[in-house]
Amino acid sequence: MSTSPLPDVPASPEVVEIERALTRITYLSTRARQHERLMALAGVPLDRAAVALLRRIADSEPLRPGELANRLGVEASHVTRTVQQLQKSGYVTRVPDPEDRRAQRVQLTEAGQVAVDRVREAGSRGMMLALADWSPEDLRQLATLFHRMVDDFLSHAEDGAERAADPTRTG
Repeated sequence: MSTSPLPDVPASPEVVEIERALTRITYLSTRARQHERLMALAGVPLDRAAVALLRRIADSEPLRPGELANRLGVEASHVTRTVQQLQKSGYVTRVPDPEDRRAQRVQLTEAGQVAVDRVREAGSRGMMLALADWSPEDLRQLATLFHRMVDDFLSHAEDGAERAADPTRTG
């Protein structure tokens, strides 16, 4: 699989600093101790993979396990195991795929929605404390820029996947 080539110019100092900050925040948010603390605050006994899967399911219509794996960028077998655990715990259920009755999609149960809401609430409270000294305008600006950055990242990833699928495609 080919990837789109990187530009042949050095990154600006601003881009370098953004990349460094994102690396730091990713590290902080994925630490095991941070996850355990968040789960304790939320009162939800889930591992990181289960939380990521529940969040993804909550943010979309019911999806097939393979599509969930694609969206999370993990192997389908990981999703299958995690869905089985979440189903046993009552957080998700499988429903028939309306487009193909032989296939199944995964959707949140009421308990799953409650768990996601609790995790998000605990995360928001922690963020609120960390950003307590920020002005409402700074918070609005940060939220706007973060959403814009994520949208641009997603657009770039989709464009890269299309270019990889069709090497004759330009732009």
